[in-house]
Amino acid sequence: MNLKRKCAAALMAGLMVCGTAYAETADRETIQQVALLQSLAQGYFGGTVTVGQLRELGDTGIGTFKGLNGEMIVLDGVVYQALGSGEVVVADDKETVPFSNVTFFDKDITLPLTGIKDKTALEAQLNRVVKENGENSFYMIKLHTTFPSILFRSEYGSSEPYPTLVGALKEKQTEFTHKDITGTIVGLYCPNYMGGLNSTGWHFHFISDDKKHGGHVLELSFQNGEVLMDKTDAFSMLLPDDKHFQSFNLAKDMKEDIRQAEQDKQPLANKK
Repeated sequence: MNLKRKCAAALMAGLMVCGTAYAETADRETIQQVALLQSLAQGYFGGTVTVGQLRELGDTGIGTFKGLNGEMIVLDGVVYQALGSGEVVVADDKETVPFSNVTFFDKDITLPLTGIKDKTALEAQLNRVVKENGENSFYMIKLHTTFPSILFRSEYGSSEPYPTLVGALKEKQTEFTHKDITGTIVGLYCPNYMGGLNSTGWHFHFISDDKKHGGHVLELSFQNGEVLMDKTDAFSMLLPDDKHFQSFNLAKDMKEDIRQAEQDKQPLANKK
């Protein structure tokens, strides 16, 4: 993407903000989003922002890569790529990104947790804190602990012409179950009004301490852990600068497709 032609759409007082360099929008108190989850759901897997450019916008976050080739975990300024094979690599700076959310992480809230039996229980505890601190803000979290059980997925990449997100996952998704594994959850909370741009509520990705395992979290449990939360009150979106992106009807209701992609375990998925 040409840095001098980029445009960031900022949801701050309803203003549209354009600039001349990525650094101008790399505010520590901003969630930086590349494209829309709705465009990814419809099959926009190309991307025009590179991993190198993304690292200028934040040091913590989640996303995916060109062709839906694996899950992205951004932690401590490093962009990791969890591949469909289960291997985790450090993403090349030249790799392109069709969708992601990153921010520069600053701890605002600490939440000790015990006896979390599943993902629903974790979300309930996080939602309690969100309600106390502002449901219309964004929250990025980090949770480092040992998980007695965790289920996560990744996927092999697709080639053009790209399928929809749900279609790609049905054919390419691989699920991984691990016991007693130590690692970090990176998670994002989007407010309800973000339903046309992203998925609302929580979205979690995982990476192990040895950086060998990771992906999109489908289920988990843990006994003790401390969640670090970064409350963020600004949002900026980078729109891809290509004709293919302009061809999508982004007003189309993709809620069910996104729900399936975010939450469902795929019956045809490879289990490991």
